[in-house]
Formats: sequence, C-alpha cells, structure tokens
Amino acid sequence: MKILHLDSNHDLLINQLNVLGFINDEDYTSSKEEIEAKIHEYDGFIIRSRFTIDKQFLDAAKNLKFIGRVGAGLENIDCNYANKKGVYLISAPEGNRNAVGEHTLGMLLSLFNKLNKADAEVRAGKWLREDNRGIELDGKIVGLIGYGNMGKAFAKKLKGFDVEVLCYDIKDNVGDANAKQVSLSEFQEKVDVVSLHTPQTALTLNMINESFINQIKKPFWLLNTARGKSVVTQDLVSALKSGKVLGAGLDVLEYEKASFETLFSSELPEAFQYLINSKNVLLSPHVAGWTIESKEKLAQTIVDKIKAKFC
Repeated sequence: MKILHLDSNHDLLINQLNVLGFINDEDYTSSKEEIEAKIHEYDGFIIRSRFTIDKQFLDAAKNLKFIGRVGAGLENIDCNYANKKGVYLISAPEGNRNAVGEHTLGMLLSLFNKLNKADAEVRAGKWLREDNRGIELDGKIVGLIGYGNMGKAFAKKLKGFDVEVLCYDIKDNVGDANAKQVSLSEFQEKVDVVSLHTPQTALTLNMINESFINQIKKPFWLLNTARGKSVVTQDLVSALKSGKVLGAGLDVLEYEKASFETLFSSELPEAFQYLINSKNVLLSPHVAGWTIESKEKLAQTIVDKIKAKFC
C-alpha cells in the first residue's frame, strides 16, 4: 500500500510504516489542486490540518482506503462522504489528551493566581502584591462540557484538588469516578468554571453565546482548549465587561484559519483587540495538545491504528 504524507510529523511515523512494508511518499508544499491530481495513486494519506478534505478531493482519491489525521478532530474532513465511499478515518485523541489536560489546568491556575498579569508588572518594575492576590481552586465546582478523551484527561488532573467536577455531554452514561454527569440545567445552576472539551460540529458552533452565558447562574471562569468557533467572541467580551465571565483562558480562537496555523487576517475584530488587552484573559496559539511528548504519542497512535486495521 502507498501512503502520501501531507504534513511533517514525528520521524517514527514514516520509519515504522516503512518497517511494516508500506511505501511512503512525502509532499509538504504542493497546492491542494496539485495533490488532487496525483492522489489517485495512493491507498492512504496522512494529514494534520493543512487543507480541507472535501467531496471533490475524495472523488479524486479513487483508490483511497484510509485517511490518518494526526490530531483529535476530523472537522476538516467531509466524514459523511468519506464513510459513504468506504474510507476508514483515523484520528489520534489518545495521543494528546494528557497534554490538553495539563494545559487546561495550567491556564486555570494561572488565571486564578493572576500569573500573567503579575509577571508583566514585575518585569515593568511594579510590585503590586495586594492587586495580585489570587483565589484558590479548592471548594470550586468545575464544569466540563464534553466528556471524551480531553474532558476525562482534565478531570483526572483535578483529582488532587478539593473540587467538585461535573460534566455535561450529549452522550448518556459517560460520567465516571472523576466527574459526575449532570443535566444541562444542573450544570448551569452550579458551576464556577466552564471548560470546553467538544469537537467542532453543527451542535457546538457558536455554542457559548450570550444566551448560554446568561443561563449560568453564577459569575464564572471560561476555559476553551477545544475549538475556537464554539465561542462567540463578541458575546464573551460583553460578559467579561459586565463581570458575568470573571476571566477566560483561550487556547483557540474564533478567528483561526481552518488549518489552525494562523489567525485569519491581519486586521482582527475589535472583540479580539479587547481580549489581547485584558488582564483577566490568558491566550495561547492552539498549543494545548502541542508538546514534545504528544508529538511522538500522536504519531505512534496513528501507526498503531493503521497496523491494527491493515496488517
């Protein structure tokens, strides 16, 4: 079987596939149209998020047996059409779930203790101790929306704290010893922290909007290490201004390109300008699952799944 690699990944991915007898070609620079012209030669391809895999691309891939996505989500692939064509879809949420759990916890603790604000002030020669008095996580109710690989990893990291962890998910019976599954109404009634761990779907697009925010009973902290388009930024900014949202840790943004590699424009909206100037907002460039260790684990997960299916 021939595999085309469309993004660079950990070396073990190609090395181990070579050992398994696959023929591996690499093309990290050609346009989507150029790839389409030759994709019929391949039985599979492996991608991160370089471009969207749509109906036209899948029709050109006449011999395609599988797509490997070195990451957790498959939203850049027309999954329904791929399934109709019998294409096996492989993702690797197991590979970066621990990294996401750690990053989410780090963001939460940094926000509670004003670490980004305090660091910037000390570097500027300001020594404002009372102004940087933090709050403790113990005693808080942390709510997770989405309780799959990423949500479970974050809940596991919270075990060392005296907190109550609730989860809300569209699937039944996903709760476990680390998080109690509750109804949406109970979730909105109780939580002090809302953390998103959902894929990008029609149900999660613009999910955190003015209406949802106002249905949370208490002022709360928001964490998003999932997908940027789940949060309506303008509505979040309004809630930050009013104090309904006490602070936000955002690893992903509504304004990202679909490839996740850059923001969509050099002229960003006014709402984003507010975020970058807010002392109670912590931002990172879609790197929650982007660690030295996860790079290797993601690649290994893809190899293992290909091996299990085709060897």
